[in-house]
Amino acid sequence: MPTAIDIAQVTYEAPDLALMERFMTDFGLTRADGDAHTLYMRGAGRQHHLHVTRRAERARFAGASLEVASRAELDELAALPGSSPVTASDEPGGGWLVRMTMPDGFAIDAMWGRASSPAVELREPNALNDAVRKPRVNASVRVKRAPCEALRLGHFVLHVSNHDESVKWLTERFNLLPSDHFGLPGEEARIFGTFLRFNRGAELVDHHSILVLQSEKVGLHHCSFEVTDLDAVMGAHDYLLSQGWTLDVGVGRHLMGSQIFDYWKDPFGFRVEHYTDGDVVDATHQPGVFTGTAAETTQWGMEPPLEFFQ
Repeated sequence: MPTAIDIAQVTYEAPDLALMERFMTDFGLTRADGDAHTLYMRGAGRQHHLHVTRRAERARFAGASLEVASRAELDELAALPGSSPVTASDEPGGGWLVRMTMPDGFAIDAMWGRASSPAVELREPNALNDAVRKPRVNASVRVKRAPCEALRLGHFVLHVSNHDESVKWLTERFNLLPSDHFGLPGEEARIFGTFLRFNRGAELVDHHSILVLQSEKVGLHHCSFEVTDLDAVMGAHDYLLSQGWTLDVGVGRHLMGSQIFDYWKDPFGFRVEHYTDGDVVDATHQPGVFTGTAAETTQWGMEPPLEFFQ
């Protein structure tokens, strides 16, 4: 079975590439390539780019790409109904891809063979002197209010019209595993949301790389970038406020996945997240079902308004 091993990128369309670049630079990404028609932004890791914006009159989410481990897996995916042939990517970095379309029309590409970029050298995470362990000796924490480097694209969240159909589509093509579910209060068997993770055996992976949620508003809810630590989240939070960008929800800590989160709106209304300190699991992890209220999904911090979940 083809197996996804990472998120390669999310792709958008927007009318002003310069404005998108200014926001994403303040958010912690760096221009990797681009021209008058397309903008490619990278993180501090080895992915050639993570965030793509194509110039268009109307802003919209255009799709996402998942990386697979081999050309043979692309061939398997190309043989499935509704898949494109294996084709050469026309984006910087090259590689090969198979284009597929989810039931709600999201373009999902499987990608292999794209060139990597040298990783950016980052500071070490700041050591925390808690009540039991004091690893920071003869040293102080000095945090700058500045853009924080986005290490990588950690996950994205899709709102879909048919949860079960969409989860089946993703798991059958990419061998994803469920980490946890959302169920209706009092009706645990009625699942309306599933956190999906990569299946890399004994290797530790994020609690989720895709969240699929049943919704009347079909589309992308948000994409999320991992940063170094809590100080990076908070320094970037203050910097983004100073630049006049729009805070959505944050800072707080999620219940499902445990991430410390900070959500912002880009200039075209798309929600983007900084996160740190998320759960990691291996293939033995078994999912549970959460049936609490929306308010209970935040352990502490700024509580999302109800429209955040719609």
